Amino acid sequence: MTYPWPVQGTPLAQVATPMPVIDEDRLAANILRAQDYLSGHGKSFRPHIKTHKIPAIARQQVEAGAIGINCQKVTEAEVFAEAGFDDILITYNIMGAEKLARLKALNAAIGKLCVVADSAHTVAGLAATFEASRPLCVLVECDTGGKRCGVQTPEAAVALAEMIAAAPGLTFKGILTYPAPGGAEKVEDFIVRTMALLAEKGMDCPVRSSGGSPDFFSAHLVPSATEHRAGTYVYNDRSMVRAGHCTVDDLAMCVLATVVSRPTPDRAVLDAGSKALTSDLLGFSDYGLIEGYDAARIISLSEEHAVVDLSACDMKPEIGDVVKVTPNHTCVVSNLFDRMVFHRGGIVTRVEDVAARGTVW
Repeated sequence: MTYPWPVQGTPLAQVATPMPVIDEDRLAANILRAQDYLSGHGKSFRPHIKTHKIPAIARQQVEAGAIGINCQKVTEAEVFAEAGFDDILITYNIMGAEKLARLKALNAAIGKLCVVADSAHTVAGLAATFEASRPLCVLVECDTGGKRCGVQTPEAAVALAEMIAAAPGLTFKGILTYPAPGGAEKVEDFIVRTMALLAEKGMDCPVRSSGGSPDFFSAHLVPSATEHRAGTYVYNDRSMVRAGHCTVDDLAMCVLATVVSRPTPDRAVLDAGSKALTSDLLGFSDYGLIEGYDAARIISLSEEHAVVDLSACDMKPEIGDVVKVTPNHTCVVSNLFDRMVFHRGGIVTRVEDVAARGTVW
């Protein structure tokens, strides 16, 4: 059975639910706002496409001034390379024979490919795979407070940089970090110290890449960073509003959902469960914000049901009503649907395949 994807010109009121929909004007404004900010501070922008996974949106970002794109996995990068993108950074430790073989093929196919490493184990795998005839560019990933991946000290960063530089098939290009929100001072200190140690070794560090949407408009507080990476900004979501990164007028994505049940006066059930809304809480106590019903709380998700507590609402939606849910985290929603519906003023403008959906290795 074919899913009822709407055609251009369809009113949103006629779109089958649950369905994520993207406001074209807000999307374009978010892209330009972010690019103008970074360009104004002399920084390169490398958008993270895991938020949307759609080549057409990545083209909008590059046309606005982005230097290239940021992918998270090899298979994700393959999709975008096939779509014509030739400057790709993969911000993940890549290991395993099959992934390394595919990475080597990708490196041979596009103009600029770069990866990260934060251990000798990762570097050893890369060094054994790549050759001097077609070297791979590598950044050392540094933990500046995000407490995810990354070497822990500038000294460790330099040691790994030397290992990369010593491998005939690898080229050391610089350092990268994904910092904690509010961590600009730590990031700047780490970069400056690392650059000084590298200079003592006679090593250049042309790329200093920082990132994150929650602290996007603080990127200028890390003057030593040459580029910034961010993804969520393109749609924005409930967590970005809470962080002060944007307002509700900057929210480009919402999920249309229908009220399919009102079992009690204070409870509604939507047709958008965990297979349509992210289960990420991100510090919230509920699973999304329903436009026009701010006091309503989506208190639980099962696979196909969202249970909504209406006890604090003066006005309550009825069975059959279509509501707009702002997800806590847009990036996860993108990986739940095969296609994304775009609209302008409530009229469908296009439907795009989420081409890199499911590319998680």
